[in-house]
This record gives sequence, C-alpha cells and structure tokens, in this order.
Amino acid sequence: MNESSLRLVWVYPDLLSTYGDQGNALVVERRALQRRVPVSRVDVRSDQQIPTSGDIYLIGGGEDRPQRLAAERLRRDGGLNRAVANGAIVFSVCAGYQILGHEFVNDLGHPEPGLGLLDVVSVRGEGERCVGDVLADIDPQLGLPQLTGFENHQGVTHLGPTARPFARLRIGRGNGTGDGTEGAFNDTVFGTYMHGPVMARNPHIADMLIKLALDVNALPPVDDQWYDALRAERIAAAVQPA
Repeated sequence: MNESSLRLVWVYPDLLSTYGDQGNALVVERRALQRRVPVSRVDVRSDQQIPTSGDIYLIGGGEDRPQRLAAERLRRDGGLNRAVANGAIVFSVCAGYQILGHEFVNDLGHPEPGLGLLDVVSVRGEGERCVGDVLADIDPQLGLPQLTGFENHQGVTHLGPTARPFARLRIGRGNGTGDGTEGAFNDTVFGTYMHGPVMARNPHIADMLIKLALDVNALPPVDDQWYDALRAERIAAAVQPA
C-alpha cells in the first residue's frame, strides 16, 4: 500500500493533551506504518496555523481554561473547518469533542461557541462527575467491535438531529444525558468522551480512520496480539470492577 501517503495532524498538543490522548496519534501513525503506508505527521501548537491539507486530524482532552483558549484560537484560525469542508477526517476526545459542537460551557461558566462541526451542545452536569471504565456497542453502520474506554468528565452532551451516537452504552455514562448514548459522529467527524487512550484500546477505530483517508474498503492484517490483550483486560475490568 506504499503508493499512498497519510497526512496526520495532531491539534494543539500544548493545550489539549492532558489525559494521554496523544497516544491516539501514535497508534494511528503506527497502524499505517505497519501497512507500509508513509505517514507525514504534524503536531500543531496553539500559536501555529492549522494546515488545511491534512487527511486525519486528532484532538484530545484538556482542562477547562485550555479548552476555552483552544476553541477561541480554532475559531479565529478557521483551518479545521476548511479542512473538513475539503473532506478531511476529524476524531476528537472529551474537551475536543465539545469544541467540535455548537456550544459548551467554559471555565468562566459562560456559553462558549464551538466550531459547529458536530450537531451537539454540551452543558455542565449537576450530578457526580462521570468517571470510570466504559463498555459500549459502536454504531453498526461503522462495523467495529465493542468500544472500551475510560471517561472522566463533568460535561453533558446533547445530540441534535444530524448527529448519530458513536456508541450505545452497556456500562458507563457516556454523553451523560441518561439516554444510553456515547459520543457522536456525522460523515467524517467523530467525537467521544473515551480516554485510554481510546485508540490503544480500540485499534480498529484507527484502522477505520485510515481506510476513510485512503478511500479503501480493507487494510492488510497486522499483529493485534498486544491490543487484544489490553482490550480483554480492560473489558474484564469494566464488567467486574474491583
């Protein structure tokens, strides 16, 4: 598959990489290279412009103030919206997921405009913080195995009519709305509350993004022994917590 190349963009690691979500970029890069797909990876800091020529954009989680700063700079920059308009794929986690929506509550307690790339609105939950292992069934349309991850958020995210739930919960609180949904997606834009990092627990998500970027239906198999062991361990921990 070395006739194709993959342009991978890790967005604002200086603001949105609090919970180890940079591991998602490492897994996507590794999974592509295992298939002999050349990867050009760019880590874009918040004082730099977002390139519009990427294939896959990854955004992680962060604290409340860095989230607000990231949203402000992404709105001013406009590059991520232009990239999506050109067909780019975006996968976002937690704070990054909220930023992709229409609105979230910032660290000052005020509504903060998002990028409008997902039809979701996030508010601050009034109950206990959502913390713990999650197990969920990913939307059958995506053809992926069960989702395993770790959530740690206070936000509650409501999906609008054009957003599909990324997964349906078996264990955990997901979007926090009580309707059993976790994350959201629409076309090539994805959001989830799952850390882990989520790609290490769910390498098939990374493979899905690569297939979308390369416009192929399948990828050559790779050794998943390490990933399978990690998945089995974390799924067991979710089903039978200590």
